[in-house]
Amino acid sequence: MTTTLNFANVPGYQVLAAAGKRILRPGGKAATEQLFTWANFQPGETVLELAASCGESAIEITKRFNVRVVGIEKNPNSVAKARENIKAAGLSDQVTILEGDIFQLDEITDKFDYVLAEAILTMQSDVGKATILSGIRNCLKPGGKFLSHEMFVRDHAEQVRKSLSKSIRVNANPLTVSEWSKACKDAGLNIQQQQTGKMGLLNLDQMIRDEGLLGTVKIISNVLTKPSLRHRVLQMRRSFQQQGKNIGYIVFISQ
Repeated sequence: MTTTLNFANVPGYQVLAAAGKRILRPGGKAATEQLFTWANFQPGETVLELAASCGESAIEITKRFNVRVVGIEKNPNSVAKARENIKAAGLSDQVTILEGDIFQLDEITDKFDYVLAEAILTMQSDVGKATILSGIRNCLKPGGKFLSHEMFVRDHAEQVRKSLSKSIRVNANPLTVSEWSKACKDAGLNIQQQQTGKMGLLNLDQMIRDEGLLGTVKIISNVLTKPSLRHRVLQMRRSFQQQGKNIGYIVFISQ
């Protein structure tokens, strides 16, 4: 049975996914590519991906870099779909998806060369961030590295957080650059490299780069023809534009 989303209340990422958007990270593909450049994955290395969804990212990383990926995903439907996708890609010997909770990383006994988390920590409370970061630290091999892609806030943090939370319908708790550094340090992770940039999730130029021209046209068509979807997407876009001087993306690698 198909479930009809109530676009007025669901989290923003579900709204954007319903519109056809595939890349839901604040800095888009380019920021993720910067993480991969820093990581310089070597064949046979191991990666733990948090919130692996349907496995698309794990499959892509494995194909590109010939690494072994373990993904953790809470939604059982997404886990089932991910396993189907992995089997179809012929990568069952290199990619594994576990059904689990990112707040319970202590249940994972293996250690990894890398942990990858994108657009996850921003939506957690300070306590939630600390719990996840501690779990990440414990999942890394000695010398292992954490790759992160999140949102950061420059000024007027409380105002920004309220505005974002109202528009995307979930807790939004981006940190300043120094606060991200401190949160990592408190968990035993020291940031080695970082980059910040413009928050471009719903900017036309970044959408074309991330989704391609045809994909962008499909997204715009969906938004224009579905009033309830259009209302939420435009609400989020206005919020991002209003806070444009105060928010952006941050990618960092910590060890």
